[in-house]
Amino acid sequence: MPLPDLDDLIAEVDRTCDTAHRAATSQEQPDWLVLLTTAAGVAGQLQALADDLVEDYVEHCRMHGHSWTDVGAALGVTRQAVQQRFQAPHKRYGPETMTGDLRLAMTHVKRAAVQHRNNYIGTEHLLWGLTAEANSATRLLRSLEVSPDDIHRAVGACFSVGASQAAERIAWTPYSRRAIAIAEERACAEDHEAVEDREGAEPLIDCHHLLHGLARTGRGVAATVLAEAGLDLSAL
Repeated sequence: MPLPDLDDLIAEVDRTCDTAHRAATSQEQPDWLVLLTTAAGVAGQLQALADDLVEDYVEHCRMHGHSWTDVGAALGVTRQAVQQRFQAPHKRYGPETMTGDLRLAMTHVKRAAVQHRNNYIGTEHLLWGLTAEANSATRLLRSLEVSPDDIHRAVGACFSVGASQAAERIAWTPYSRRAIAIAEERACAEDHEAVEDREGAEPLIDCHHLLHGLARTGRGVAATVLAEAGLDLSAL
């Protein structure tokens, strides 16, 4: 796959920021500051894509038994450095950011990871937890004529048994972190009713928000299971 060269990127900035050039029709120079802002945005998108690429393969290495020392050596950094980057605790999304139903679902998520001796929480664990008991996610699935029980069985068949003993600190995979971030955005967009009881607080993330995040992520076991079950993303 040919990568874009500098000329390609400059052309993309010019195309994206055509307003800067239209403004230059009565001037000698285009608006270079606007072009700089656009170039920084394009560079940020490329960096985010590059980070996602590396995180994807780090996730696969960990899932297939490679140690953090192995991963660090492959990336040319120390074990501590690679763990700090890819195994950062998920501090932003504590129980206080979730509804009671989502906190209950998270107990099933953790239990699934521990029982299968997995040293990570993947999208499959999240979907398993969401469909373990009745909540806003299962109600949403039923309203779209998708059986939560079928989803629960299907995602359960995707679990693999690992060799981890780390029951207390389990890292979230990149796709899982992306799903919960989308869920938070969705909760804010819907202006969740629970915020009325929490003066000055942000809306709480509920189960259907996380279901939306898992589907919108588009990658990972959960997204595959949901798509195979016939979930219509636009309807969701």
